[in-house]
Amino acid sequence: MIKIKIFSPTGNIYDGNVSHVTFPGELGLFSVYPSHAPIISTLVKGHIVCYSSDGEKQMIPIESGFVEVKKDQIAACVEQHFEQSNNKRQNHG
Repeated sequence: MIKIKIFSPTGNIYDGNVSHVTFPGELGLFSVYPSHAPIISTLVKGHIVCYSSDGEKQMIPIESGFVEVKKDQIAACVEQHFEQSNNKRQNHG
């Protein structure tokens, strides 16, 4: 299992254990599994997908951020993206 914490400037978004997780990296999607090599990566607009040990998944929409992986622990700091705010997203540039 991997311990993951996802947070934003407004507070904690997710804190728990996962079997693996997929991130929207700047160079494309990438997944992190137990015993993954240490990595720091920027994140782009998309979804962080957390998979529990029983196969359930939780999709967390984000605008951007970064993630650090080390010793089966993940910390991600993100700007959260709210899908219901379509008009606001169009005004971001």
